[in-house]
Formats: sequence, structure tokens, C-alpha cells
Amino acid sequence: MKLSNLFCALLASNAVSALPLQSNVTDIAVRADSSLVGYLGVFFLGDAPNVYFYLSNGNNALSFKALNGGRAILDPTSGTSGVRDPSIINGGGSEAGNKWYIIGTDLDIGKASYGLKMQTTWDASQRKGSLSIYVWESTDLINWGSERLVKVENDDAGMVWAPDAIWDANEGKYLVHWASKFYSTSDTEHTGTPGPSEIRYAYTSDFKTFTSPQTFIAAATTVIDLALLQLPQYGANSYARFLKDESASLVYMERSDDGLFGTWTRPGGDSAWIHTQVEGPYAYLDNQVEGKVNLLLDYYGSDGYRPFTSTNLNANAWVDGDRTNFPTYLRHGSVIGINQARYDALNANWG
Repeated sequence: MKLSNLFCALLASNAVSALPLQSNVTDIAVRADSSLVGYLGVFFLGDAPNVYFYLSNGNNALSFKALNGGRAILDPTSGTSGVRDPSIINGGGSEAGNKWYIIGTDLDIGKASYGLKMQTTWDASQRKGSLSIYVWESTDLINWGSERLVKVENDDAGMVWAPDAIWDANEGKYLVHWASKFYSTSDTEHTGTPGPSEIRYAYTSDFKTFTSPQTFIAAATTVIDLALLQLPQYGANSYARFLKDESASLVYMERSDDGLFGTWTRPGGDSAWIHTQVEGPYAYLDNQVEGKVNLLLDYYGSDGYRPFTSTNLNANAWVDGDRTNFPTYLRHGSVIGINQARYDALNANWG
């Protein structure tokens, strides 16, 4: 989550990847859930922090078209009136298939450039930033109503960035996570030096009330932009997680086969990474190819999201995805698979 600048753009264009060549994988089967016929992506644009919807062209995970004529679908009026890092979350448990949520960061830096609000600096946004997240909910992916702002973090935090969520079947609730950095409790104005950003979490069943926040990941360096992906191809308790190391401006992946709070290791070794000068990772399963994962990385100093793919999540093995029909300048967002009824409704309403 950074503003683009020429220096970052030059770095991004010359970034060196640590990716090994991906080995061929044979006997890849069509996914058992053939009901998924397309994808819905939600993103913000660099200078327009609202929520924009993109619908896949057929069942191609890397080919999208803008909905609503390229205009925003959701435009918040509460809080800072700017939403970044929108994440769309499939309902879990009894809400599976009939409820969806979109949550996002309450931050208006992009809109300030249009004179709608007083300019917010990146430093100020990490000292006295919003401690709440935006929440929208829908039962059909079309009608979202008005947003609500829900405070999720304690007052000694400087901000709440890049919220996302995953259904935790073991708890029967949604695990919601975000990045925050903290100031001494005696530093009530947050003028001193904070600790490094860490990943925090809380549980909720309705995105209205949340448990007390706790630390999920406290790394030796500053980490933000956590994305979690369940990997059913490896087992019921298998997950991948993707994070940005702010101090090195790179994204890396970790794997666990014993749950969300299990032992996490980096495929490729403790210093392995996927790409540099990127942020906002988001990974989603392919609708057609069993075991294939699509990964989006935000080249914040250049043209936004670019896609990558892998069929081996036990290795740091990512290859460039086909960008022929992948839109440029999409920023940190998310993608879900959808069935025919949802696909047709979205296309009819905003296509």
C-alpha cells in the first residue's frame, strides 16, 4: 500500500525474481466443482480508492472485463470516504452460497489528490490512521446496501491496513486479519517511534461484532498485506499464506499442513521470495485445473496487478501468467469463483 513514484517504477521494471523454473505436472484433472463457470474480481484503482468490479471473460482466470462501464460499484461516504485493498469473502458455514462480504481499508490518500479532503500523508496515516474497516454485505452479489465502519483495533495502534478474512471451519467463524503498528501506551498522540507492523486478527460471525484483537504474525521485520488460501489438494488443514516484507519490498509465501495456527515454513528456504518491488498479494484457486493456483502481485510503482501461476505449492515455483486480456492498473484487491447464476446476473446488471 504505497503511492507510485518514478523511483519505484524503475525498480519494479528491473526487479530480479528468485523464481525457479516450474516443473511440468502431469495428470492434472478438471476440478470436481464444475459449477464454477467464472470469476468476480474486486479492486481499487491507484488514484480512485473506491471498489471496482471486474468479471472474467468466460472461465478464464486471467481474462477480465470492467463492469458498470468501468465506474465504481461501491463508493463509501463514512470514515475517510476512501476504500483501499477491497477483499470479497465467500460466506462460510450456513452462509455458504448465499452471503458475501466485502471489507476494505479506511484510507483516503488517493481521493485527497482531487481536493475532496485535506491531504493525508503516509506518515500521518500510520500514526493517527483509522482503526476501523469498511464492511459491505450481499445475498446476491448485486445489492450491497450502505457500508458500515467497524472498529477492530486498540487505541495504541497507528492504523488498520489491508483487512481480509477466511472462514475457519474449526471455529465456525470468520478469521479477519489486518496489519497494524503500535505505539507506547504512554505515547497517546503517537509522535514517537512505533514498533514494526505486525499481522493482527479477530474472529466474527457477522462482521458486526469482533473478538478482542490478537497478534497472528509478529516477524522480525515489518510485514503487511497478508493473504491466506486454503489448499484442499494437500489436505483439510493445508494452507498457503502470502505476505509483504516492507523492509525489503518483496512478497514471500509460507505453507502449513496443520492449520491456520500450525507450523509455517517457506518453500525454497527461509530467505526465498517470489518477487521484489511488489505488494498486495492475492491468490485464488483455478476453476478448471485441479491444484492450480493463480497469484496476483501489485507492482505499485508500475502498472499494478500482474498474474502468476503455480501447480506446486510445495515449491517456490511461479511462472508468469498470460497478461493478454488482464487489465492494467488494477490495485490490491481479490477474486472469487462464481457459478452460472451469479455470472449471468452480474453480466446482465453491469456488463
